[in-house]
Amino acid sequence: MVRLPVYILVALIILLAASPERAPAQAKKVEVMKTWSGSIDDDKADKPECIVTAKKLEEVWKAWKVAGEVPKVDFTKDMVVAVYSSGSKLSIASARLDDKGNLEVLGLGTRDFRPGFRYVLGIVSKEGVKTINKKALPKE
Repeated sequence: MVRLPVYILVALIILLAASPERAPAQAKKVEVMKTWSGSIDDDKADKPECIVTAKKLEEVWKAWKVAGEVPKVDFTKDMVVAVYSSGSKLSIASARLDDKGNLEVLGLGTRDFRPGFRYVLGIVSKEGVKTINKKALPKE
């Protein structure tokens, strides 16, 4: 009589262990199509996480006194993301879009702190992007 409940319990444990688990959705890798990098002496300069208009890109480019012309970006389908560091070297390590539309952009840099900051700007597709690093996209 005692064996029947034990058999049922063992069968339930086996069924639960064998059932497929619902794994969280994998974030989709987003290609960074083109990048620009440099160094800015002014620690207090504007550091936008992303740029969604040509006007804002031009504003940042001029405020940072970057040499050369402002890059041409098709903001109807793309946007510019940024990473910053006070270290001497910096790169965009990854950009991943999760199933909720959050674009996570990570930078990889050195820890040898210097005055000012280093930046890397990169063009990515804005398809499916609702937030960036869990912050709302700027309107301008």
